[in-house]
Amino acid sequence: MHGTLSEAAMAPIMAFALVGALGVGAQWIAWRLRLPAIVLMLLAGLLIGPVFGVFDPERDIGPLMQPMVAIAVAIILFEGGLTLNIHSLRDAALGVRRLVMIGAPLGWLLSTLALHYVAGLGWAASSVFGGIMIVTGPTVIAPLLRTARLARRPAQLLQWEAIVNDPIGALAAVLALELVVVLDTAESFGVAAWDLALGIGVACILGAMTGWILAFAFKRGFVPEFMKVPVLFAFLLIAFGLSDFILHESGLLAVTVMGVVVANANLASYTEMRRFKEHATILLVSGVFILLAANLEFSALSLLDWRAAALIAVVIFVARPLTVLVSLLKTPIPMKERILVAFTGPRGVVLVAVAGLFGERLSELGFEDGARIGPLAFALVAATVVLHGFTLRPVARWLGLAGGETVGVALIGGSAFSVGFAEALKKADVPVLIADPNRARLRGARAAGLPTFFGDILSESAEYSVEIASYGIWIAATDNDAYNTLVTTDMGPELGREFIFQLRRVKQESTRHALPATLGGQTIAGGRTYTEVNALIAEGWSFRVTRLTEEFTVDDWSAHYPGGIPLARILPGGDLRILTGPEDEFRSPEGTRLVALVPPEEETPQNDADTSEAAE
Repeated sequence: MHGTLSEAAMAPIMAFALVGALGVGAQWIAWRLRLPAIVLMLLAGLLIGPVFGVFDPERDIGPLMQPMVAIAVAIILFEGGLTLNIHSLRDAALGVRRLVMIGAPLGWLLSTLALHYVAGLGWAASSVFGGIMIVTGPTVIAPLLRTARLARRPAQLLQWEAIVNDPIGALAAVLALELVVVLDTAESFGVAAWDLALGIGVACILGAMTGWILAFAFKRGFVPEFMKVPVLFAFLLIAFGLSDFILHESGLLAVTVMGVVVANANLASYTEMRRFKEHATILLVSGVFILLAANLEFSALSLLDWRAAALIAVVIFVARPLTVLVSLLKTPIPMKERILVAFTGPRGVVLVAVAGLFGERLSELGFEDGARIGPLAFALVAATVVLHGFTLRPVARWLGLAGGETVGVALIGGSAFSVGFAEALKKADVPVLIADPNRARLRGARAAGLPTFFGDILSESAEYSVEIASYGIWIAATDNDAYNTLVTTDMGPELGREFIFQLRRVKQESTRHALPATLGGQTIAGGRTYTEVNALIAEGWSFRVTRLTEEFTVDDWSAHYPGGIPLARILPGGDLRILTGPEDEFRSPEGTRLVALVPPEEETPQNDADTSEAAE
């Protein structure tokens, strides 16, 4: 049992509250401190479990734990299946396809060999755990990319490999577990082969049928909008329970297949359903992670000997690099980018959740080394997250593949305002992008040498052509107020509403035209509309980047540019903030650069030749 502060059992409701508070709290603290959330969740689970004994899942939750973890893993795998859009994969870059089609099976093979020959696991446990190790952790990669700010192509390769391999790794592990279960329980090889084919067939057919019925009902309007997510959950549980009842352990395969079918059904409500599912998955992942960490015993942790350290080293420095380098052979991707991707493979909470459940299943079947899978999964996740969390940015910088220190800005709309603002930001070393579905409107941006994207920024094509992680701030500045509102509303949950902006809508003060706070982004340019800011530019107003000093303070700037419109400030460390109006406080330390739209009659200050630069 765990070391204890108290041997008294905690009430189940209190236990659920503790797990939920620690899971969400760890993720929030990690966001504030810009640390990997998984490390804090692991620490929290170990502290309340084996270290202090405050929470013992077997004691406090009892028989509820195993079905809870199983259902949570089923939902996590279903959400993973929802990310596998076959059309998107077909349109993805060559490198992503190679990493999936060649890298996934090769990674499974190399991981299995490493687990057997280095960690000393049997072939059954090695094949099951090796399948899960394909997953590089989409929930871990995204924060790492935001922090490291890599160049577009390696960031895209890492991001999409993680997303697509998530369900593929789960499928591989489920199939391996199916094989182990059938071979262990069948009387002969012929019976085992029949049971395996039956189990896979039933799970695939049941999952596909459930997904098809769900998609058909949604498309025909048989399910009202407000009931789509509850119905989705109900069908998921039905598919999982029914398939598991027909053949034990086949339910996870059924729900994964169901997710893939729903993902490829072109549902109008797909984005809303997936977003809700992602929120549910965050809660479930954090809860399962803390449950499994708290359930670890010191005796299990003592299994982490030199073999565990050797396995981690082989996975990071041999199996992962070999998988990536072989997969990307004879592709136009430069060798530096291949090396960066090859040595970046953090594992996430999905691996721990699935490995913990499957390890218990193997132990129940009599495979003693199944008990080692959970601790090994925790060790691998902790080692890879900490290693890549601290080394990805320096390694990328050494290879010349790191983006700028300042977060990038994407401006939607190719007007004079967007081009001028982008030029000023670029002059201040801020990465910029101008997107517009009208090619003619991008002429000014191209003439100014600015990066552009021709097409709808909300299209699937933009997902592969525009690296979202490189542009943490979006400004919608087209002449269509409705489109600006659509873009900012759609991207708000993705990037955070505090980083989404738009020009003020015409007539938005009117009660008849006012929109709820849930729609649109924050207004910029002192609350001016598209017509107003572009009219000022036509009158001769220009964009300037002014460095604030002891001799030229904010008050001096205001006096020198009466009526000037502050748009953004860049602190000496590179931190960029978009200013939303006159009331937005922009008093900043010396060395801050202020980007503003100023009247034509004002001249550049003479006290410092480098103080102000016009962006013509």
